[in-house]
Amino acid sequence: MANLIEKIWFERHPAGWALAPVFWPLSKLFGWISRRRRHAFQSGKKVAYRASVPVVVVGNITAGGNGKTPVVIWLVEQLQAQGVAVGVVSRGYGGKSDHYPLRLSERTTTAEAGDEPVLIASRTCAPVVVSPNRSEAVQMLEKDVDVIITDDGLQHYALARDIEIVVIDGQRRFGNEQLIPMGPLRERCDRLSEVDFLICNGGDARHNEIAMHLEPGELVNLLTGERRTPDSLQKVVAIAGIGHPPRFFATLNALGVTPVHCQPFPDHQAFEASELEALAEQGEHLVMTEKDAVKCQAFARQNWWYLPVDAKLSEPQSIELLNKIIEVKEQYGSPSA
Repeated sequence: MANLIEKIWFERHPAGWALAPVFWPLSKLFGWISRRRRHAFQSGKKVAYRASVPVVVVGNITAGGNGKTPVVIWLVEQLQAQGVAVGVVSRGYGGKSDHYPLRLSERTTTAEAGDEPVLIASRTCAPVVVSPNRSEAVQMLEKDVDVIITDDGLQHYALARDIEIVVIDGQRRFGNEQLIPMGPLRERCDRLSEVDFLICNGGDARHNEIAMHLEPGELVNLLTGERRTPDSLQKVVAIAGIGHPPRFFATLNALGVTPVHCQPFPDHQAFEASELEALAEQGEHLVMTEKDAVKCQAFARQNWWYLPVDAKLSEPQSIELLNKIIEVKEQYGSPSA
């Protein structure tokens, strides 16, 4: 069913016409509720939490993944390089904790916090807090940092923000441009005119969009940390539990890897060791995304590898983005100093 929905949204599958009598009124209802909720915060009927430090939202207007987490990691690393103390908050999709807000430690699992927060904490060593209520996560974190970046949360209007960044899937864009469930949109495309920066991940960046691509590194062994070039492995089985798995498989092909089998999974999929071991038996090596790898560390095998990727943003627009964050930070002052 998930694959059919994707085809309706992004490939205009004929089944969309058959489902329209159900999806269309639900889409209208979704839009009405969404606009009403946002207006409640804009008009002051509901009060948004305003942090004591700048809040930068990295989000999107479409359902599913489109490269937000690599952008968050890039922002954190770039700001850290300038001496800025950065914290990250996230909803923690795919995780479930006994208490929130949850501040990640080295012992925090993906089952507790979700895969993306664990990946961000591992890659950047920045403090990361997860909570369904992002405002509570911000309150736990704000006294320790200069800037807070939220991974997703563009529609979380209970949290006031200083800078909004929208990441766009440059290949799929906005599909049929209809609201959920008729289409992939969380908000209508005119919302894009209100945000501060647009980042186009892949494809051709359009006017006022910062071009971005994901640059893969060498494969890393989950157990040993050994690094190899992707084309050095033979008989690869590839898996991906991300928002758009074909993007990962296409990346492998571009690197000279032709998997004997490609297995997509739903985003934030919780893996079972036996399931992946059975898949790995179809080849000699199992290759996955770095986001999937953080969920498999506890039961990884010798022939399991992940492919790290880094966001690369075009200049000078990316420099303007960073300078804007620094400018806003200076207006607030620096509580961590």
